[in-house]
Amino acid sequence: MKAIVFNGTDVELADVELSAPGPGEVSVKISAAGVCHSDLHILRGEWGVPLPLVMGHEGSGIVSALGESVTDLAVGDHVVLSWVPNCGVCRYCVLGRPAQCEMVANVVAPGGVLYDGTSRLSQDGSLLHHYLGVSSFAEYAVVPQSGAIKVRSDAPLDLIALVGCAIATGVGAVRNTARFVAGSTAAVIGCGGVGLSVVQGARLEKASKILAVDLSQEKLDLAKKLGATHTLLVTPGMDVVRSMKALIPEGLDYVFDAIGKIATTEQAIGALGLGGSAVVVGLPPTGQTARFDPLILAEADQRILGCNYGSTVPKRDIPRLVDELMSGDLDLESMVSARRPLSEAKSALDDLNSGLALRQLLIP
Repeated sequence: MKAIVFNGTDVELADVELSAPGPGEVSVKISAAGVCHSDLHILRGEWGVPLPLVMGHEGSGIVSALGESVTDLAVGDHVVLSWVPNCGVCRYCVLGRPAQCEMVANVVAPGGVLYDGTSRLSQDGSLLHHYLGVSSFAEYAVVPQSGAIKVRSDAPLDLIALVGCAIATGVGAVRNTARFVAGSTAAVIGCGGVGLSVVQGARLEKASKILAVDLSQEKLDLAKKLGATHTLLVTPGMDVVRSMKALIPEGLDYVFDAIGKIATTEQAIGALGLGGSAVVVGLPPTGQTARFDPLILAEADQRILGCNYGSTVPKRDIPRLVDELMSGDLDLESMVSARRPLSEAKSALDDLNSGLALRQLLIP
């Protein structure tokens, strides 16, 4: 099959081999794969991942084959791929926190493998690694059955790819991580795919005011279309915290950092009102640290919350999000800036890196 391989220096469309699914695994014919900023982190060498690998962690498709002992899926099912294919039996899964699954954290993600510690991918007889248990920049993927979430068959297969990462992370940050209280105020720093999903999540959870903050007027205009009530265009030398507080003088109850740079994390904390929560959604490079005044945090009864995958419970949340797409409550089409063939993956990544694109879909 054709797939996008990253070897540490080059991104190329290549012929690769994909083995049949093993016990507890399924093969999925990919319908669409989303291009995400997390993909840029590995290209820049900001995250340590095993190489070479087949890229992509956001995707959707149709189940094409079943491994032994798979009982909750059937060939022909429409699925959204989850990059946290939780094991269901570790301490965190049992506690209802599958986003922290120990199998994913200790084996799948760092090893670039599936549950049994091996890969189904190879090229000319040499091992290729999976990326986050998905590797959706390809014509097919083999994933653990918990990484293929069955959804309704009338939903558009290309659009629902976004639910597997951007939407689940952004809306989940509001619903699951922040446990947003209706009527509260919110700000979102960064209006890329995840940030715009946070905006939509705040709208769905009935925020009284939603402030969108970004460097791009075009992205801010889209944020307003998706639910933002206020916008702040960041310009050189601006005191972003002061400007945010001026626009929402009654105080910000929740500030979501959807970028993950040290400066934006510090801005999210600094802009909080009394009792507010800063939610760090965007993922920074490994090893960086942010500064804040813990006395102010304590006196103002504020909180800093880390958000991995929107604290998502995939089997519960992903079908619900697809239902909200179909009911018109979620707007995914407006977030898609391009649909491109798999052969244009490198150009799609370049456009994302330059800030020219929102969510692009690769169509095998």
